[in-house]
Amino acid sequence: MFEGVNASDGIGIGVARVAVEPDLSFTPHKPEDAEAEKARYEAAIEKFIAQTNAQIERMKANGLENEAGIMNAHIEFAEDDGIKEMVIGSIDGGMCAEQGVSDAYDMYYNMFSNMEDELFRERAADIADVRTALLADLLGQEMVDLSSLPENSVIIVHELTPSMTADIDKQNVVAIVTETGGRTSHSAIIARALEIPAVLSVADVTKNIKNGDMVVVDGGKGKVIVDPTAEELEHYNDLAKKYAADKAALEAFRGVPTKTADGKEVLLVANIGNPSDAQGALEHDCEGVGLFRSEFLFMDAKELPSEEEQFAAYQKVALAMKDKPVIIRTLDVGGDKEIPYMNMQHEDNPFMGFRAVRYCLNNPDQYKVQLRALLRASAYGDIKIMIPLVTTVDEVRKVKELVEVCKKELDAEGVKYNPDIEVGTMVETPSASLVSDLLAKECDFFSIGTNDLIGYTMCADRGNDRVAYLYNVYQPSVIRSLKAIITNGVKEGIMVGMCGEAAADPLLIPVLLSFGLTEFSVSAPSILRTRRIISQWTIEEADALVEKILKLETSAEVRAALQAAAK
Repeated sequence: MFEGVNASDGIGIGVARVAVEPDLSFTPHKPEDAEAEKARYEAAIEKFIAQTNAQIERMKANGLENEAGIMNAHIEFAEDDGIKEMVIGSIDGGMCAEQGVSDAYDMYYNMFSNMEDELFRERAADIADVRTALLADLLGQEMVDLSSLPENSVIIVHELTPSMTADIDKQNVVAIVTETGGRTSHSAIIARALEIPAVLSVADVTKNIKNGDMVVVDGGKGKVIVDPTAEELEHYNDLAKKYAADKAALEAFRGVPTKTADGKEVLLVANIGNPSDAQGALEHDCEGVGLFRSEFLFMDAKELPSEEEQFAAYQKVALAMKDKPVIIRTLDVGGDKEIPYMNMQHEDNPFMGFRAVRYCLNNPDQYKVQLRALLRASAYGDIKIMIPLVTTVDEVRKVKELVEVCKKELDAEGVKYNPDIEVGTMVETPSASLVSDLLAKECDFFSIGTNDLIGYTMCADRGNDRVAYLYNVYQPSVIRSLKAIITNGVKEGIMVGMCGEAAADPLLIPVLLSFGLTEFSVSAPSILRTRRIISQWTIEEADALVEKILKLETSAEVRAALQAAAK
């Protein structure tokens, strides 16, 4: 048995089809005609764009309109002026097109893959996908084709790129197994949209599984079994039936209020990364947006997005959500999110350096562009402004002062906005937790970012295997921090939400209900399952469980107690 990342739920049982990737090796050389070499490069780009647009149309035809938007990022990378300039410059400097493409895309790949934020780190896979396609064309190699596989195929591949995923025939593919990738990669997102079980990051799986092997893939638990016994086959066939029944049962929670067994209502909203995600979130029955990461607008741009560009993006989400709340986090730049055109200075410890709200307040004119765009968009829906990486009350006050300046400017221009727009804080630092009673007096809402809060509280990088054992939400210090934040927010009468991954943790949900959390912001596919779990608990039951775990001393004890009480 092999184990990996549980990227897409479900049980898949079928025959292994090991995909052979193109040979992209080449010998660097100086071309005789630089202009002809540039023409080869441009022709490769044109072919790639044409093929990608064709994939987008096929995805739309298969009902994957929202997921098709993912492929647009590939076109943007292929057309990126900065990358093009690097490649052309390399050719002018005596390199062949293959070397120029390889060097330029490798540089961008390394930049993205070294980011701490998993969502941004997964963008490296998109860059690698474009690099592979361009090099394959330049070298005359055929790309992996997953569009015409036999029935009951289990795809085994080193890296499932978004372009490969886009061509998969859902009728014939029962599961996917890769050697790379994570839950937030674009290929994982598309696999979930196609409802194909997937396990990613299984080491050496292309070497250990052969064409024709019988394979069982448990996408929910991240397990892959080769040549299962008769007993194992029977077990997993039963699990597949139960999974299908469970999925059908979740539909009973579509279109109903999110409330506990004793009737306490809470808000169940979605995390999104770009405007196109809003429609998908609605299709999963979200009650709003709890986190829109606005930095995607900046990461995908070649220069600072204008007020009009930002306004259009925020307005699109507001209109899609109509009267539902939309919390938009202002630019969270720096640390792991390095944007070349912002020319930020190198720091030895960027995660505790000049980033997020610190950068924005030090560049008020630039920050005002975003705040004005947010205010203008608030005329079209219930938009709320969230400040990232807050550590002091002063930071909140300064942002609110800038918001008031922007309001006066818009008043003078006769531009409409919501004068009562809410400004809140993303609570993700130990400092914010410790002064959450003070922050609650200044903020209209809290949203707890557990991913960073855990890391900063435990002084543990979740990407570092040697300290990963410390990185979990069940640590007593993290539990106590969550209790303090939620209690202080509720005491001041403000909404307290959570937009980190822990909001969808079935073990933690009763704890959060007991503490008084009023908003759960989760990934769109987790909405119905989270609603069901919330419906299974009364506040009295949750309170009794919390009384027990607050007396426990280790994360293992807390986890065990929560598992024992799970419904």
